[in-house]
Amino acid sequence: MAPPKKQFILNAFAMQAPGHLNPGLFKYPKDKGRDYNKIKNWISIAQKLEAAKFHAIFFADVLGGYDVYKGPANLDPTIPAGSQFPINDPLYSVPAMAAATESIGFGVTASTTYESPYALARKFSTVDQLSEGRVAWNIVTSYLDSAARNFGLDTQIEHDKRYEIAHEYLDVTYKLWEGSWRDDAVTNAPEGAYADFKGVRQINHKGKHFDVPGPHICEPSRQRTPFLFQAGTSSAGRKFAATHAEAIFLNGHTPELVRPSVDSIRTQAAELGRDPASIKIVAGLLVVVGETDEAAKAKYAELASYGDREGALALFGGWSGYDLSKYDDDQDFRFLDTAPPAVRSMVNHWADNSPSGLTWNKKTIAEHLIMGGNGAKIIGNAKTCADELERWAEVSDVDGFNLSYATIPETFDDLIEHLVPELRRRGLIWDDYAVPGGTLRENYLGVKGKNRLADSHPGAKYFWKAGEEVPAYAKDGANGANGTNGVKRKHDDDSEVGGKEKKR
Repeated sequence: MAPPKKQFILNAFAMQAPGHLNPGLFKYPKDKGRDYNKIKNWISIAQKLEAAKFHAIFFADVLGGYDVYKGPANLDPTIPAGSQFPINDPLYSVPAMAAATESIGFGVTASTTYESPYALARKFSTVDQLSEGRVAWNIVTSYLDSAARNFGLDTQIEHDKRYEIAHEYLDVTYKLWEGSWRDDAVTNAPEGAYADFKGVRQINHKGKHFDVPGPHICEPSRQRTPFLFQAGTSSAGRKFAATHAEAIFLNGHTPELVRPSVDSIRTQAAELGRDPASIKIVAGLLVVVGETDEAAKAKYAELASYGDREGALALFGGWSGYDLSKYDDDQDFRFLDTAPPAVRSMVNHWADNSPSGLTWNKKTIAEHLIMGGNGAKIIGNAKTCADELERWAEVSDVDGFNLSYATIPETFDDLIEHLVPELRRRGLIWDDYAVPGGTLRENYLGVKGKNRLADSHPGAKYFWKAGEEVPAYAKDGANGANGTNGVKRKHDDDSEVGGKEKKR
């Protein structure tokens, strides 16, 4: 008997803006991108995705405009195209969507660069409580200079420095979520008290980048630490992901190109003492599905006719940092010595997986990016698309997919009508949530009662377990060793409270 097939994780990849990876598609008559700021729109989408048993809606976010193309600091191509501008913070809509659903999760992007860990920990604890544990944090360090300027900096903090900051940022949030309230601080409170004051403590974190006394102002939520997503693909990003992430989002043009990143992340996780199989890796794809291959290709061509090419080049400028307006319209970037190596490499990957005979100039690049962004695209009937998703899973060893949209909600409607039944028929997706009404972590990992970080996760060392006077990590005089509410415990008298933690 053949072994059972690995069942896919399915996320809907979305953004609360007129356009996400589909600049200009708000002009398509059936598109509801203009309703990005209407809560009933998002509730409706969440309900239909839950009925189809999607694991989660994964909300991307940015903190600045795409202003590199025809720049510097020029939003003229971005604004007419609705290229991720204007954009709302997705976190605030989650409680409403959660109240109208039972099991689907909500991944929310938030940056470690421009918000204090104390404030972010409070926001996620609040929303995790209101959603009954169905929230994930997609950890980013931010990549737009426009965001840096609007947060008071002349330019971005250097790339690897941002990840250095992010490592400490995560340590602070772990201490707040896991080590500031004892597990039984509320459930075992003295008679007449809401919580046991001895079970609530300051964390007194003093580090290179952050000084946070605490305590955490929120009582623990159902997951305590929200489920942790991360999408870094650089060497620093992959190391960060292998250290902290429970699920990782990767983009790639082919499964063969994605596989080395998957192997690298799993190897690094094992070297850090984590179970590499516990880390779920999802690939970003655009799937346009129809009754037949021909119908799907015709739908793609029709949708592409509404795309905004200038908006696509604006997105490329933000993602890459390169302004393609400086080059002539007919120059082929595969052979252009004056083009940055990163651009040439990217274009060559696209060319290798596209029809031959194309001149990869600005027009071709824009048309390639008009829907689905820098990710792979699968176009065909349900069988064609399911076959290719199976190939992706087998070749790349990913655990599932972040499925973006060409038009919202029609792309998701088509997936639900055509692709989802075919995947379910093949046994590639579940019939129902692993834990109906459960937390996002329970459903992502498929284990009832698995609400907390795994014991091998670095955040687990900050657990403050029932019956402990202080968390175990604080007993050796480590950073954050103060007792409840800043009161020094007797066993701390000989330790240097607030000293620097050892580097990992």
